[in-house]
Amino acid sequence: MPSPRAASRVFVNRFLSALTIATVTALAAPALAAAAPAVVTLKTAEVGAPGNPSVGVVPFEDAIYPNCEAAPATKKGCQQVGAVKYRYEIGELEVTVAQWVAFLNTVDPRGVNRHRLYSANESGAAWPRFGQLDFAAGAPAGRHYRVAAPEWANKPYGFANFLRAARFANSLANGRILKKTRSSEGGFRFVTYRVRLSRRTSRGMYDLRRRKATRSRKRGFVVPSQNEWIKAAYYDRNGGGAYSYWQYPTNPGAFGDEGAAAPAPTVLDAANGNVVNASGQPLATFHGKEVAAPYWCPSAFSAETCAGVNPLGLDPQLYGEAFQGSLSSVGQALTRSPWGTLDQGGNAVEWTDTITPPPFGVKSARVWRRLHGGIANAPVYQLWLSAVGLQPQDNAFFTATYPWLGIRIGAIGNPRRGHRPSR
Repeated sequence: MPSPRAASRVFVNRFLSALTIATVTALAAPALAAAAPAVVTLKTAEVGAPGNPSVGVVPFEDAIYPNCEAAPATKKGCQQVGAVKYRYEIGELEVTVAQWVAFLNTVDPRGVNRHRLYSANESGAAWPRFGQLDFAAGAPAGRHYRVAAPEWANKPYGFANFLRAARFANSLANGRILKKTRSSEGGFRFVTYRVRLSRRTSRGMYDLRRRKATRSRKRGFVVPSQNEWIKAAYYDRNGGGAYSYWQYPTNPGAFGDEGAAAPAPTVLDAANGNVVNASGQPLATFHGKEVAAPYWCPSAFSAETCAGVNPLGLDPQLYGEAFQGSLSSVGQALTRSPWGTLDQGGNAVEWTDTITPPPFGVKSARVWRRLHGGIANAPVYQLWLSAVGLQPQDNAFFTATYPWLGIRIGAIGNPRRGHRPSR
């Protein structure tokens, strides 16, 4: 049995230990609270008509065919696209800079950038005109990343590669759906999710330990496939267009007219990037023929700074020629696709999870994925149904030098409110 003095020392040591733990916990509470996973809101459009027919397209040719057997034989080949056998959902809008910042602060609360989700070229200081988000090394946990300027919050995140897009989808798929609400508007059906993001991004919908990661679950959030993306953008269940497909995600158009029936290009407020000509429908953010590309400069910088300072070391004239076209605030063009989405025509080009062979038959160890969507700096042909682009899923140089690479999230299997996948 310990002596009274020894017992007293044990009591004091235990008391001091408990006091230390309580004090540390109290001091750490603000940091832990600041680093808590973020909650994001995601609105999706429901896409029905399962089992719709596909059509044949020759890449980047202004034509459409009932199937590839009816298409002419060319070196470009033919792709049969658009058919989806099941119901699914796709984002009404592109993922915004504000949503991306919430994701970064959730999955990288200490700011160590282990998964290379951020590069210096994305900062406003490095790239005044296109830099969307800043990094602060000395910030508290969960606050290292922030929107570079208030005007960027509601613009599409533009520096994505597929691996970044897949990690965002994994964070959603591993997260908890706090609220799920159905609504309708203008004949379209939508689902709005409030999701508490998860810090786990390496596995989930995509197992990124595998180079050619594909979907591993039947329910949850995804990067849309090429066919899902194309169906949501172009397929008209009411039979409009040609073979029930539109020429553009904004209007049926007229295949073969080389852009005569294209939507009008947006005009942006030069101070904030908001669309100022939304009354002129149909409308999309792209570089229209014989008109200036959409443009704005963050208010923190002068027009001269936006016109000249860039991380690539280009002189102002060459820089101005190579980097025309600014991203507009999401959804403000107002023109909807046949299923109610916005900005599938124009703004940022968007990743799909569809794996494709490298171009020109070249052997490559890299994994290539399809992209689609029309781009703020590109002509009207990028809005065509046949604009089936491709890029390596992890092209770091392209990600750091091409600020128009976006993400649109989809959902499969009707994700449930309160759902949290097993760990």
